[in-house]
Amino acid sequence: MTETGSRGGRPRGADAPGGVRTLERGLSVLWALATLREAPLSQVARAAGLSASTAYRLLETLRQQGFVEWEETSGLFRVGLRAYQVGAAFDAAHALIHAAAPEMRTLVAELGESANLAVLRPHGASLEAAYVHQVEGPQLVRMFTQTGASAPLHASGVGKVLLAARPEAEARAALEATTLTAYTPHTLTTVDAALAAVTRVREDGFALDDQERELGVRCVAVSVLGADGLVAAALSVSAPTSRLTPDAVPRFLAAAQGAAARIAERLGHRGG
Repeated sequence: MTETGSRGGRPRGADAPGGVRTLERGLSVLWALATLREAPLSQVARAAGLSASTAYRLLETLRQQGFVEWEETSGLFRVGLRAYQVGAAFDAAHALIHAAAPEMRTLVAELGESANLAVLRPHGASLEAAYVHQVEGPQLVRMFTQTGASAPLHASGVGKVLLAARPEAEARAALEATTLTAYTPHTLTTVDAALAAVTRVREDGFALDDQERELGVRCVAVSVLGADGLVAAALSVSAPTSRLTPDAVPRFLAAAQGAAARIAERLGHRGG
């Protein structure tokens, strides 16, 4: 599907708003602590280029949020578990893209159409599908999706595949907390209709976005399993309806499923 987005910039430094400046200083403290491994307040402050009082306030806030730990007996600060969890999430995302990229290129070479990889992420009180990688097709008219852009759960192949991997109650709650925007006349705009589509995904093993997000565009999406056997991502192939016709869906589906299986193997999934 075609997704657009824009990125804005904000100057750093003294002109930045107070909240942004505080965040910058907090991150500099966390980075200094990561470099030092463990250190007393004075050493962290020097490494971050801050006064001891400012560094302490930032360290205490980070400690309350679990990003920093403090040992009372030694007076040493060290990186906390929550910071490790952020790093682990980055490692997992990097491993996913590293495993998927070559198979997505093979898929695009086979079909001549763009392939996308998406994961589920929190979005306010709900969830959303987020594109993390794309390999564009060679066609003059091709589907472009910006990395980092979101896809609606109710109106995208990847969204329905990812939602189908969640328990029924969680899927309903996510849809109820989402504005079911009518992008086209084909969009499912009620929770019950969207849930019925998710149920079909569970039964069929794939999702079809048939002009639900954009007129003239079809998308076939399948799940990608991680080493633990759980759904780690959704893989999709998108194309104009003139090329991804109903008769072509089985061929696109078979190619996508083959690529998804190979990605799963690269991630350590052994089937069974």
